[in-house]
Amino acid sequence: MIKNNFCKKSILVFVFILLVIFSILGLVYGSVNIPLKDLLNVLSFRDTSSKMAVIIWSVRLPRVLGGILCGAGLGIAGVILQSVMNNALASPNTIGVNSGAGFFVMLSMIIAPNNLFLKPMMAFIGAFVTSLVILTLAYIAEKSRITIVLAGITISSFLSAGMSVIKVLDSDVNVNATNFLVGSLAGVTMDALFLPAIGISIAIIITIILSKALNILALGDGVAYSVGLRVNLFRMIFVIIASFLAGLVVSFAGLIGFVGLIVPHIARSIFGNDAKILVPSSMLIASLLVVVADLLGRVIFAPYELAVGILLSLAGGPFFLYLLMRKGGRRLNA
Repeated sequence: MIKNNFCKKSILVFVFILLVIFSILGLVYGSVNIPLKDLLNVLSFRDTSSKMAVIIWSVRLPRVLGGILCGAGLGIAGVILQSVMNNALASPNTIGVNSGAGFFVMLSMIIAPNNLFLKPMMAFIGAFVTSLVILTLAYIAEKSRITIVLAGITISSFLSAGMSVIKVLDSDVNVNATNFLVGSLAGVTMDALFLPAIGISIAIIITIILSKALNILALGDGVAYSVGLRVNLFRMIFVIIASFLAGLVVSFAGLIGFVGLIVPHIARSIFGNDAKILVPSSMLIASLLVVVADLLGRVIFAPYELAVGILLSLAGGPFFLYLLMRKGGRRLNA
């Protein structure tokens, strides 16, 4: 962990610059490469009707913005869940929150397939209900925290089976389900990002404001009670925020996993456990990770495309096994 505040701020600025650079590269490269001059003409509104303009405004920009929002939402949700559960293996993916959101999103595809506002709402409900179930199990299995992850995997299996049933029963859902289940930013539109962008921004601000309480919760219930924190109230607030973030991401990006697991550990190893810097650093690092992974999936396998969720799973799987063997679900501060 770096202790010098100037170095920490410098690294944050560097990560932000990298995010800007790779976001620009995400606008330039793909199945059709766009010259930088044409990109500047489009972004400055000197070109509003060419093929390049259509590609940038309708395809590339929503995709890059979706990657930034996806990373920010999942990264901060991971920080919150690891702190609230005080479990190094907790994340929206590993404890089944993503699967809960995904199941309810697929239900919304049956109820109102063209309703862009129903998806985020249903995703939040699914993520929140799953979080409450896991949180209840966390109390029961206090002495065996690895049980929480195993319970999450079990719940995810049931929910995955439910999603498979929906695919079989509704052919229209089945057509659109492939990218959703693996996690992909292909086909994301500005309309689909409007509500999630507002919700994720509000959730980030609230999390930063409540970062002191998050720090105290991460120390364990005993310490939290001793300093007078209303533990149950704040735990519920943070579970709602994490569910809200994960649900909003799932509503437009599908079941992208491991971002909320990997990034908090990277950020914590560099910046320490203070949520005041851990939250914004995780937001930037996660956004950079998703944008880079999406770009690589488009460029390396061109003219084919590998969904961002697949690349992140390839990276996240070994990392999860490493954490499993090293920490075994112990407390963050153990």
